[in-house]
Amino acid sequence: MSQKIKLIWDFRGAAAAKTAEHHEIHLKEFIIAENYPLQITGFEILNDLYAIAYLVVEEKDMITFRDILKPHRGTYFE
Repeated sequence: MSQKIKLIWDFRGAAAAKTAEHHEIHLKEFIIAENYPLQITGFEILNDLYAIAYLVVEEKDMITFRDILKPHRGTYFE
């Protein structure tokens, strides 16, 4: 079984939650357009001024997605 990577975009400031929520829409559109089999996306509001959007990819695809989408960071997904 292949390891999965969670690509993460960080958003800060008063509009962080709305920005992260909107960014997830674009991530969903991208994986549909690419016909990518994993369709795991989301956003999390961590506090009033900090939120994230994320996309989960297979480890073998991480470099390709990283280079195209330019996430701020990544971590292993469980």
